[in-house]
Amino acid sequence: MRSVEFDYSNSLIKEHEIVALKQQIDIIHDNIHNKVGIGNEYLGWVDYPINYDKKEFEDIKRVSEKIKQDSDIMIVIGIGGSYLGARAVIESLQHSFHDLLPKEKSNNTKILFVGNNLSSTYISELMESIEGKDISLNVISKSGTTTEPAIAFRVLRDYMKKIYGDRAKERIYVTTDKESGSLRQLAIQEGYQTFTIPDDIGGRYSVLTPVGLLPIAVAGVDIDRLMEGAYDAVKEYEEKDLHKNNCYKYAAIRNILNRRGKDIELLATHEFSLHFFSEWWKQLFGETEGKDGRGIFPASICYTTDLHSLGQYIQDGRRNIFETLINIEKPKKEIYMFEDSDNIDELNYLSGKSIDFICKRAMEGTIKAHVSGGVPNLIVNVPKIDEYYIGQLIYFFQKSCAVSGYLLGINPFNQPGVEEYKKNMFDLLEREYI
Repeated sequence: MRSVEFDYSNSLIKEHEIVALKQQIDIIHDNIHNKVGIGNEYLGWVDYPINYDKKEFEDIKRVSEKIKQDSDIMIVIGIGGSYLGARAVIESLQHSFHDLLPKEKSNNTKILFVGNNLSSTYISELMESIEGKDISLNVISKSGTTTEPAIAFRVLRDYMKKIYGDRAKERIYVTTDKESGSLRQLAIQEGYQTFTIPDDIGGRYSVLTPVGLLPIAVAGVDIDRLMEGAYDAVKEYEEKDLHKNNCYKYAAIRNILNRRGKDIELLATHEFSLHFFSEWWKQLFGETEGKDGRGIFPASICYTTDLHSLGQYIQDGRRNIFETLINIEKPKKEIYMFEDSDNIDELNYLSGKSIDFICKRAMEGTIKAHVSGGVPNLIVNVPKIDEYYIGQLIYFFQKSCAVSGYLLGINPFNQPGVEEYKKNMFDLLEREYI
């Protein structure tokens, strides 16, 4: 299999700038692989695609088949890393209009997400939409007391009891801490099937653990291939030499650009199916790097759509941005332009050319324009979108994010700023913050 490749030829930086970071990255590499240094208690993701619990993995596949057999819908309850990773993988790989396909052409079990906001309208309309359907729940929370998913779970658990009675416990699946927390205690009390969130893996790094794998498997994704791609990425990015490790090059170059005043990174793609992959990427880098007044602000765009809305700013606005483009070399499906006798739309010059060919020319033209306008472009080339390459891409960004955080001189694995809004919210709700 080919690998994800990194092209920084349009980055507008000099080779000696990369070389200057070699010694620092050598130290970071050793700290990560020896699991020492700041935040080392959350480095379990580094070798997880090799050392994951194989028995639990088989249990996930078994349970996913049961859910697909007995449920029209599985509702995933979680927020942040407890839902974004799964949604990123599912929406990258499923049919763009899967909800409109007849049952024989789609996975029968639909995946819905709740507990990721506090919109009463969203929750109410979800409840209206599931009436008369067979439902399974997968609630994902380390503690069980995070406000957004806890509210959603209370509402849905009550619904399940009313609909299924004592059999509700057969349709509720809990992914939580191995030993402690209110959700673990509730699962024991009620007899729910449980899966474990590893102690040494934080939420934004958890997509390849049971946190992501159960909903991903229910959606019909081949999780064996997903883990195979991640496994191969682990092996490839074990290389210590900066010049041989594309993952480290990406981390180095984005930090060089940041030191030049490029403090906004746009993750760009030409594939709509990668929208939620971009959302996962934004949490990964934003929550990792945004500390102590430092960090690159992560944003995302989808071309060519956003060329007609944000393109003007990117081309001529403030010069504090750079782009990282995920280039999918081969689309999942293809369509070709054809000759039209009237040619009213003046498109006959494109006859015989694929839409992807046209898209790639638009991509190349955009890169050329933006680079000439002072916007450096980094390109992550992915042979195609499938389970194997999505697994590779996830690990590529996870490791590069950790390295990038260490280059900034911060702890890549905590998120102290997230706690501030919670304290204020609980004060306003007259609840003690613990």
